[in-house]
Amino acid sequence: MSRRYLIAGNWKMNKTPSEGHELAAGIGQVVKKEESVEVVVCPTFIALDRVSQAIEGTAVKLGAQNLYPKASGAYTGEISAEMLRAVFAKYVILGHSERREYFSESDSFINEKVKFALENLLHPILCIGETLEQREAGQTLDVVKTQLLGGLGGVSKEALNNVVIAYEPVWAIGTGKTATPEMAQEVHAFIRQLLTEAYDESAAQKVRVLYGGSMKPANAAELLAQEDIDGGLIGGASLEVNSFCDLIEAAKNAP
Repeated sequence: MSRRYLIAGNWKMNKTPSEGHELAAGIGQVVKKEESVEVVVCPTFIALDRVSQAIEGTAVKLGAQNLYPKASGAYTGEISAEMLRAVFAKYVILGHSERREYFSESDSFINEKVKFALENLLHPILCIGETLEQREAGQTLDVVKTQLLGGLGGVSKEALNNVVIAYEPVWAIGTGKTATPEMAQEVHAFIRQLLTEAYDESAAQKVRVLYGGSMKPANAAELLAQEDIDGGLIGGASLEVNSFCDLIEAAKNAP
């Protein structure tokens, strides 16, 4: 099955609203109406509105970096699905390793967010992946299985069509280290097999599985050539127009 590549930029805690507007506008000028590759930018909350304006009329889609699984209320510092939809966000990153590590987010809480996002017409990008210690202990596949099935608990086969999975080996995020294409493909294929077992092959083949461990222009072509790698969740390389657009170009030229 042919799955459309997805290149998503996770800006993390970078870029003021004006800087975000400039970056997004630059990306939009390159992408324009091009839709052979799906492109998403995920700025900070305070930059969402400015970035939304900057990409209006282009094929670039807006994503957020998190949400809280309640409609509204006394949740200081949080943001709702309705607020994200109000600025025309389509995607939301959930379960990122930094949320798991620094904010102690559990699989059950992430699962609550995934289901809430789907109920509110947002597409979750569910992040899963192992730490260096877990990889060295031979626990990679166990960790990936626990996080994947935990994050997707109660998600129907129909709703799965709107979920993107991002495999992010934690040891390769922001370290300059990258899993070899073969290492990444092994885990991506395992993820697809888990989805096949949990749902069925048809559903599993429709899900896009992104690589999220320091993908950059120098290694993108090799990674994107792997059978089960359907794009990238990009950190550092998404903060500059040329490097991010080079990744989009790599996806356009991937087999």
